[in-house]
Amino acid sequence: MRPLLALLALLLTPVAFAGDPAALPTPLDDGPYLRRAGDGLDAEWVCGGEVQRAHVAFRQGRATVPARCGYPHALDIDAAPAPPVRATRPMPAKLAALSDIHGQFGILRQLLRAQGLIDAQDRWAWGDGLLVVGGDVFDRGAQVTEAFWLLQQLQQQARGAGGDVLFVLGNHETMELYDDLRYLNPKYAQVATLLGRPYPALYDGGSVLGAWLRQAPAIAKVGDTLFLHGGISPEFLAQGIDRDEANARYRKSLGTPKAQVKADPLTAPLYDGKTSPIWYRGYFDGRATADTVTSVLAQLGVARIVVGHTSMAHVGSYFDGRVVAIDSSIKRGESGEMLLIENGAASRGLIDGSRAPLLPGSDLKEHGP
Repeated sequence: MRPLLALLALLLTPVAFAGDPAALPTPLDDGPYLRRAGDGLDAEWVCGGEVQRAHVAFRQGRATVPARCGYPHALDIDAAPAPPVRATRPMPAKLAALSDIHGQFGILRQLLRAQGLIDAQDRWAWGDGLLVVGGDVFDRGAQVTEAFWLLQQLQQQARGAGGDVLFVLGNHETMELYDDLRYLNPKYAQVATLLGRPYPALYDGGSVLGAWLRQAPAIAKVGDTLFLHGGISPEFLAQGIDRDEANARYRKSLGTPKAQVKADPLTAPLYDGKTSPIWYRGYFDGRATADTVTSVLAQLGVARIVVGHTSMAHVGSYFDGRVVAIDSSIKRGESGEMLLIENGAASRGLIDGSRAPLLPGSDLKEHGP
């Protein structure tokens, strides 16, 4: 009972994110927001509270968007949108996974640098390794745009080096795109007002980041390991929706109004707040038993499931390693961890650059504020 009570206390602990005008950064800097337009990209920034716009032409199939404010580096953008991510692939020799960034670009960058995935210029430095990001970049923190651009650029760079960045959708990606802005940092409400569009429209299918999000899966299988944001519940399995079909339905429904996706029998199971792959917390709130987990894994044909969504103080191993929790509370802006699987051996990558063993869930009774 004590672990469950501690978990519930953590989930109910307030986190500073939206609704406090004092949280607005000064000066107000954000961007760029990019849209493909004819022979190039239309770019918008908010720098010092003022809107700036430019058109950047494609040359030899690419455009370089200079850094003005917001994301601190120039962006290399392909003329053609990225194709859908491979949601099934073999396990590489080295894999890293983290989740629930929630606008904490500084912690994300610090952690990736400390573990050698990126260099001091924030460029991919991990060769043929695979970085899996378990969703929820949106909301709470004030550097959502920067975090998205870092991941998008790292994906391009990693692919050029034989590696990859695999982003899977979280519940907050779906929430923002269907206009559920309860957790939106107030900065972004002001940015949207200055740019003259609703915030979800900044990530519609015509935008570079919106198109990038729409090619991401919600459920990915890497070797014998399943990666997703929330988890697979017995109730979802009973729907008979396989992984490829679930991913296709998520992609097609992104940005569809909330009431519509919840009313449509084809998408309602994907958005159920208790049992869907992007919302399920049953591995940690007492609903799932060891027998439940064993049955789910057997039906899915995998050895373990790696999930975010439920905030912990550390990356942890549950149900004898069959479930791994990777939401290490990066959203609080204080620290963070990542899961590392190297040549089949799992460990925690810490923000000071060190490695540590996975902690068993039974030892994680205190999850911090």
